[in-house]
Formats: sequence, structure tokens, C-alpha cells
Amino acid sequence: MSWIDTGVNLLDPRFTPDDVIARATQADLSHMLVISSTLDESQKSLKLCDHYNSSTLINSKTTEYSSTKLRLACTAGIHPHYADQSNAESWTKLKTIIADKQVSVIGECGLDFNRNFSTKSNQLYAFEQQLNIAAENNMGVYLHERDAFDEQISLLETYSKSLKFMVTHCFTGNKDQLSGYLSLGCYIGITGWLCDPKRGRALQEAVHYLPLSRLLLETDAPYLFPKNLKPRQSKNEPCNIPHIASYLSELTNQSIGKVKQHAYDNALKLFFNERN
Repeated sequence: MSWIDTGVNLLDPRFTPDDVIARATQADLSHMLVISSTLDESQKSLKLCDHYNSSTLINSKTTEYSSTKLRLACTAGIHPHYADQSNAESWTKLKTIIADKQVSVIGECGLDFNRNFSTKSNQLYAFEQQLNIAAENNMGVYLHERDAFDEQISLLETYSKSLKFMVTHCFTGNKDQLSGYLSLGCYIGITGWLCDPKRGRALQEAVHYLPLSRLLLETDAPYLFPKNLKPRQSKNEPCNIPHIASYLSELTNQSIGKVKQHAYDNALKLFFNERN
């Protein structure tokens, strides 16, 4: 049993993937889920998976090969920020992309009424299109939500029984919102937001009500560096997953072994088993 990061923006230009993967391997990670936000990024994520799943890992700075194989999978979909750019052709293209079994889940999809980079109507339409595609292809969804809880829950209530699974990516909400997602059977992604002494207070209370059977650990790297981890770094990395787990263990008074085992089992089942 090792660690799994179920949310990494590995295509971020601040990253050198070889080095990030090498440090993750040294921190005892065995799997990572690469997040995609556009169809172009989804295709690039697939190429990244192809590369690393078929080659020996190497640290570009030391030119030393790793003895441990780290497996990648990815999401494919359209983030609500980019809903305005979607059209009928987008959904045909998405169906083609998800034919590759290295795509473990559809997303990052959902609603973001905080920044509203796309209109609300286009966000709702794009979200529902992806829910339909997931249902038709016996797949799960990887969910983004910000300031749109009621609308998101309403759509999920309609589709939840038709979806293979649902993952609430980077959950930052409160106890009541957690209860709402759990009532629909969602898995909950916990990030370094938990470690924020100010912004993380509601989440720190909520995790006491999160069953380990629904727990996923993720970094959302390079974002959300755990603020209680020293020295502070300019960007977050998958190698910080053990620290997030340790803090969750302390908060909930559950052994780190149990936290690790459940997070590992849940992630492996959802993202790293061959799709039927």
C-alpha cells in the first residue's frame, strides 16, 4: 500500500513532470490522477499518461532512474470556466477521447458561479451534457463547484442513479454541504485547504463527519500548498499528500494507517481499475 494523489494539474507550466514524478515516487506515491479542464488539455493528459505508463521514470536533474513505477490516469472534460467555448462538436470529440481507458472519469466538470468566466446558462448546459455522456458510457464524474451548491446538487439528484460514481473534487465546504454530497453517494476529495488555519475552519469541522469509505486525498497541485507545512513553497506537489493525510488523521483522531488504507483503496477502485 502506498499513497495516491487523485488530483494533479501536471500540465501546469510551472511543473517539470519528470521532477514532480520523481519526488512523488520518493514520497511513496504509486499513482496519480492528472486533471484536465479543456478538451485540448484532455488530449495532452492522455499523451502524458501514454509516456509515463510506458517508460521508466527518470529525474531530469540527476539523470537517475527510479526503481518504482508510478502509474498515471487522467480526467477528460470541460471545466465550467470554459463552458462558453463548448459546442455540439465538443461533445462528439469528448466521446472520442474517453474511448481511451486511461481516461478514468469525466471532468473536471460542474458549476462555478463565483468567477462566472462562462455564463450560468452555458455552464448548466455544458455540465448536463457531460453528465449525460458519463451516464451513457458507464463512467463517473469529477466535480468542480464554487458558489453553486444548490444548482449543482439539483442536477446531481437527477443523474446520480445513472452515474457509475461521483467525486467532489477539492471539497472546501461545510458540514451541511458535505452531508448533501454524501447523501448522493459522492466521494470527497480532501486537499491542503484542510491545513489552512483561516480558510479551512469549516472543512476542519466537516471532516469529522466524512466516512473513510468516501475519502479521497488530492493536492490539486500546484495549487493549495498546505499552509502549516514548513518551509513554505511557491507551489504544491503530490509529494505533500502524506502531510495532508497526517493532518486529517490528527483532526479526526483516526490512525494514519486507516486513513492511508481507505484513501488508497477508494482511489484504486475508482480511477485505476480497467473500465468494464
